[in-house]
Amino acid sequence: MTEPAATPSRTGMGGTGRPAGTPRCSGPVRPGTVRVVSPFDDPATLERFADLVVAFAVNLQRDQVLAIGSEIGKEDFTRALAASGYRHGARFVDVAYFDLHVKRARIEHAREETLSFVPSWYGERVLELGRQRCARIGLTGPAHPGLMEGLDQKRLSRDQLPALKEGGQVVNDRTTNWTAVPCPTRAWAQLVHPDLDPDAAWRKLGEQILHIIRLDEADPIAAWKERQATLIGAAARLTERRFDALHFRGEGTNLRIGLLPSSHWMAATFETAEGIVHMPNLPSEEVFTAPDPERVEGVVRSTKPLVVGGSIVRGLEVEFRGGRAVRIDADENADVVRGYAERDSGSARLGEVALVDSDGRIGALDTVFFDTLLDENAASHVALGEAYSFTAGDEDQGRLNRSIIHVDFMIGGPGVDVDGVTTGGETVPVLHDGAWHV
Repeated sequence: MTEPAATPSRTGMGGTGRPAGTPRCSGPVRPGTVRVVSPFDDPATLERFADLVVAFAVNLQRDQVLAIGSEIGKEDFTRALAASGYRHGARFVDVAYFDLHVKRARIEHAREETLSFVPSWYGERVLELGRQRCARIGLTGPAHPGLMEGLDQKRLSRDQLPALKEGGQVVNDRTTNWTAVPCPTRAWAQLVHPDLDPDAAWRKLGEQILHIIRLDEADPIAAWKERQATLIGAAARLTERRFDALHFRGEGTNLRIGLLPSSHWMAATFETAEGIVHMPNLPSEEVFTAPDPERVEGVVRSTKPLVVGGSIVRGLEVEFRGGRAVRIDADENADVVRGYAERDSGSARLGEVALVDSDGRIGALDTVFFDTLLDENAASHVALGEAYSFTAGDEDQGRLNRSIIHVDFMIGGPGVDVDGVTTGGETVPVLHDGAWHV
């Protein structure tokens, strides 16, 4: 599951030099016109997107403060969300932009011992959003892919901004209704579709995201509720079976993940402490739970690249013994993941295991999006670091993994089967060839 980044920096113009409301498009256009290339160049589609996020996914309540975590390069979507927030009764919309160029400057020039420093008010802002029962939206997807290339990866792993450990705390405390959603950009489109010309890539990524978030449906909310019902049913059946462990096999993976006696599978829908129902990821195609961080054995190979700290990690392979990651290798940028895994006593252990079937809309596109939100909802995955408290009972809270990090990586796909192992040692098919067997 992907949490919204708690971006702390603020700017009125977003650092682009474009007047507020200027459409982002390419090529010569007549004054007052917009050349529609992607579905998201259409103001009506952008408004429908924003309303789906605000009214359904985050389920903004009248008079709530809405916090939006964005970054430079995503101004149009951010402004559309802000406008929708006010249309739906927000008391105030608080926009925070993160600037990756400033982060790059820090990695290049700051003293080594300062790279992990985070000003106290960054985390305090997140906790205050929880105390005031605010709503939160985070925009995912790379706006500046490749910006961190050429940097010392060990130095980069020490600066985890815009992620903040307090973000995990408010999620576990259930004090905010929140969601993370993809924000397409032209640079991202070229990363995903490098063989297409810029306009064609921009069009295709827009069409794919439109399909993924079900905005191509006459009633996207009804479509999501139907999918939610399927996932919630799968989660309930998994919880009822009370497997002792899961066994992943195939594509270079042979991994056994122990579960806690009270591990509780969840999917698609969350509820705040005050009872506000919301969809924490849009899209969400997964069911997930907390593993036993002491009982993970074997080797797992990531089936998709992942983006960590602005760097793309390809060919990741991790070996676990006694629950700990004892070997981390990759074809590219292994040092970033190694650095994250060294942050604290829980960062080299698993805090989440998630299963994704083949009926979702992302995996069928056979596209690597280089965005954790989308790629993790295309394939089963695990996460190093922090566990979600609500995925285990009170009796096992002390056994959940705790960490300041939460890094998802994808380990599932058509060539990877998942079996459940009962307390008696019986092996039961759970997810084979992308189809549920429970």
